[in-house]
Amino acid sequence: MIAYVTVGTDDVARAKRFYSAFMPALGYELEEGPEGLSYALPVEPDQSPVLPEFYVKPTFDGAPASAGNGSMTAFEAQNQQQVRDLHAAALAAGGSDEGAPGFRAAYGPRFYVGYLRDPQGNKIALFSSNPSEPGRDD
Repeated sequence: MIAYVTVGTDDVARAKRFYSAFMPALGYELEEGPEGLSYALPVEPDQSPVLPEFYVKPTFDGAPASAGNGSMTAFEAQNQQQVRDLHAAALAAGGSDEGAPGFRAAYGPRFYVGYLRDPQGNKIALFSSNPSEPGRDD
C-alpha cells in the first residue's frame, strides 16, 4: 500500500493555489507548515490515517525542484463531471493542460481521465471509472 506521495516545489504559495483548487473536493484537508503542504483524508479519533497522504514541499537538498520524467500521481474523482470541473479549476489555478478530460482508446471503456501539470511541472491525473455512468462504448 502506498502511504504517501511527495512532489517538490520551488514556490509553496503557487503550489497551494493549484492543489487547493481540487484536493478539498476529493475529501483532502490541508495542513500547512514550515516544511510545506500536507493533504490528508480526515481521520476519526483513535483511527489510523487514511492513506495515501499527499505532500508538496521544497526539496530536501535545496536544489531546484523538478518533475520526474514518467512520474504521475492520479486522484480518483466521484464521476465524470467532477473530473471536468476539477480539471478546469486546476487549470484556472495555474496548472497546464496535458490532456482534456475524456475517454482514451488505450484504457478501459469506463476510465474517464483528464491530465494536467502543476506549476512545477509534476504530472497529475484526475479520473473516474464510475460503473453507473456511460462508458466510452455506450
